[in-house]
Amino acid sequence: MNVSETHAAAAVIAGLFGLPLGSFAGVVTDRVPRSESVVQPRSHCTSCGRTLGAADNLPVVSYLLLRGRCRACKAKIPPRDLTIEIATALAFAAIAWRLPTVWAIPSYCALVVGLVALSAIDLEHQRLPTGVLYWTIAVATPLLVLGSAVSDRWDSLIPAVIGAAAGFLVFFGIWFAVPRGMGFGDVRLAGLCGGWLGWLGASVIPVGFLAAFVLAGVPAIAMVVTRKADRKTKIAFGPYLALGTVVAICFGRTIAHGWASI
Repeated sequence: MNVSETHAAAAVIAGLFGLPLGSFAGVVTDRVPRSESVVQPRSHCTSCGRTLGAADNLPVVSYLLLRGRCRACKAKIPPRDLTIEIATALAFAAIAWRLPTVWAIPSYCALVVGLVALSAIDLEHQRLPTGVLYWTIAVATPLLVLGSAVSDRWDSLIPAVIGAAAGFLVFFGIWFAVPRGMGFGDVRLAGLCGGWLGWLGASVIPVGFLAAFVLAGVPAIAMVVTRKADRKTKIAFGPYLALGTVVAICFGRTIAHGWASI
């Protein structure tokens, strides 16, 4: 099996794993803002309290078969859950396809689960819980170190540390200069994203952060033009920082190479 075939197979496998892990990210999104455990009790309908059986808890499939409603009380299941599962699976597949080594896939997939949950929470509640952020770091960091060891990429850990520090300091500077324009949760998240961008190379770091600002700027300008918002309207930046990071993980080296050749 050549390199291309290996990455193709890894993408399919990662995408399949992304479905149940995306379901877990949905549980985190639902429970953490309410200060509930993500482990107990078992998944249940928030309307009638009925514990979900295995047949009702299959990612994507159960939602479609039940037509987005609880089997018992017929209450509507938030489409957010379906969106999170699909988004996580797609991100897993894309990252597995584009990473330079398959040994780094587990770490970056752990990162994605955290980014998806944080993004969904930020969109709904305008906050980025430190608990989710720290758990993401705690799970993804040893996996990154292990992946570096197995693939003999120890030297990649140095720009990863530099990227984490740079992301935190740059966004801290923005937060300090314009505290109303950005929450401190975005500063912490930038440090997290900068670490995993840096592992891919120092040139990937600015690609991810620039992509985040561009992606955030487009809808912001559109809302101002259509008068659905003004310059003082708060916009959740976490989802755009997460999306910019995923874009840079997948295409950052290609984009950076294109910049260098101009």
